[in-house]
Formats: sequence, structure tokens, C-alpha cells
Amino acid sequence: MLSAAVRTEVERHTGPIERLAPVGGGDIADAWRLDAERGRFFLKRGDGAAEAAGLAALGTAAAGTGLRVPGVVHVSSGLLLLPWIDRGRADRAYWSRFGEALAALHRKPPGHARRYGFDADNFIGATPQQNAWMDDWVAFFRQRRLEPQIARARRGRRWPSAWDAPASRLLDRLGDWLPATPQPSLVHGDLWSGNHLPGSDGTPWLIDPAVYVGHREVDLAMSELFGGFDRAFYEAYERAWPLEPGYPERREIYNLYHLLNHLNLFGAGYAASVERALRRLAG
Repeated sequence: MLSAAVRTEVERHTGPIERLAPVGGGDIADAWRLDAERGRFFLKRGDGAAEAAGLAALGTAAAGTGLRVPGVVHVSSGLLLLPWIDRGRADRAYWSRFGEALAALHRKPPGHARRYGFDADNFIGATPQQNAWMDDWVAFFRQRRLEPQIARARRGRRWPSAWDAPASRLLDRLGDWLPATPQPSLVHGDLWSGNHLPGSDGTPWLIDPAVYVGHREVDLAMSELFGGFDRAFYEAYERAWPLEPGYPERREIYNLYHLLNHLNLFGAGYAASVERALRRLAG
């Protein structure tokens, strides 16, 4: 339920709330659907400012691509209010549109003279995500992505000492797999099956981003980690902008970041997946 203060804050933008219903499906934040005098809305509790900045950047970049991103109705330190999106059907045509549109988003120059990062830090789930700009993608992924997650796992006593050697080998050899200066793309950053949805007209919507400027393959890799994306999505993306050779190896490295994050957020159930990835990658 909403406190009286939160309800008053929200109703300044929605009008009187007629119906409030919790919304499931996410891993972190509390969320509700609001039916109110001025329409239907989605209300989420969390770090609204960081997500709002990501939605704004993604919305600007998505213009003309065939993707849509919800505009922010209201944001405060602990709340994010968005328009409600009526869900449609994820048929094969939807998946093809989605793959082609994501390639178009990735092809758009992100408009930053500096290379990889974002103008502010944000979150990947509930985990802080560092985005300070760097010119070298390998260094960025090592210093802003993998090393902070490893350090967090150590602090949380979720990192066995047996992982030290393979992790050290992997970090030392990262440049053997990752390109130093891939074409910069604005990426969603957390593209699992719960962070997109088909609108009622079949248009793909992107939600709940962890945006930054990086290598486009991080989005494709994350989409494969937990499944749920139709083959037509990948076929359409490949037709629009084929991936470079070596993607399967890079996919494992990019997804190690998300496995480590899940280990840190949700515990030992992800330890075996992290260990397998480290052993495969580091030899």
C-alpha cells in the first residue's frame, strides 16, 4: 500500500487514484498499476532518478528506430511514475520488428565524443553500476564491470579463494577476446525477457534499463543468458547488422558480469554458473 504522503505526491500528477493493484514480474522494486482520474499509470519504488535518466537517453536514441520507451511522468528520490503500457501479443512479426529495431538503435551514433560509459552512474538491478567514461572498451569492462562485481562478491563472502586464479587469468587476458574500440552504441544494459514487452499494436517497448555507451553485443548476450527470446529476433538482428566472428566467446564474458551480479543479489544459487564460466574462459 501507499503511504498518505506518497499518495498525495502521486495524485498531483494522476488525479485521484481510483484503483491500486500490485504488479509482479520484477526482481527488485515494489510496483503498482494505478487507475486514476487522468488515466492509467505504472508506479515503481526505487532509485527513480537514475532510471529516469536512462529512460530519457534511451527514448531519445530510440526515436525513428521502431522501438518505444515510456516517458517519465514524475520522478523523485524514491519513486518513478510512468504511463501504463497495454500489453499485446509477442508473435513472430513482433520478434522480427524487435530484432531489426534493436539493431537500428545500436547503429545510431550515441553522440558522445568520449567513448564508453555514461554521464552518471546507475544501477544494474539493485547493484550500483559504475559508468565513468573511458576510451578503451577492454579497460572499461574490466574496471567498471567485472572488477567491481568481484570485489562485491568478496566483501559479501560469496567468492571462494579457488576462483582467484582463474579470475586473474581472465582479467589479464581480456584483451584477447574483447575489441579495444568497438563501435560505441547506447545499450539497454539489462536486456532480459522481463525488460521488454509488446505494445497493444505490436510495437516493442524497452523498460527498466541500465543504460550506458558500450559494445552492442552486451545486449545480445544478456538476451541469451536466461532465454525467452524467439529465434526470429536474432535472425532479424543479424540481417540488419551481422555480428563479428568470435561472438560466442565474448557472449560468455559479457554474461559473466550478469552472473556475478545475480550471485551478489540472490546468493549461492548462482555460484556454480559463475564457477563454470570462469573455468571455461580462463582454462
